[in-house]
Amino acid sequence: MSDKPLRVMIVDDSRTIRKAGEEFLISAGCVVVLAEDGFDCLTKIMDFEPDFIFVDVMMPRLDGYAVTQVIRSHAQLKSSPVVMLSSKDGVFDKAKGMAAGATDYLSKPFKREDLIAAITKYAPGFKPA
Repeated sequence: MSDKPLRVMIVDDSRTIRKAGEEFLISAGCVVVLAEDGFDCLTKIMDFEPDFIFVDVMMPRLDGYAVTQVIRSHAQLKSSPVVMLSSKDGVFDKAKGMAAGATDYLSKPFKREDLIAAITKYAPGFKPA
């Protein structure tokens, strides 16, 4: 990985979750962009070109499963890690996320360490500040 900061997108309909994730990741040295739902994500994602994406499962209009499928169908983004965020952490929910193309699944509420661990696992070379 280069010396440039990791670019992370957080997609969640909860303002509290978005802001907490943003604070945690900025303090770790990431550049962060926020999206409040799936449509907002899709309008911002090509301009931002994230290295890593956190996507909430349950959102109005376009859910995390659909967003992940769109991301996976795009040549520029198909290899970007996508970690689904959800308060539902059953086996079926995780399997559905993986079937949609998610890299991993993280339960909410999360702590700073949870986000950093996910990024460290799937973004080789990332060193949190």
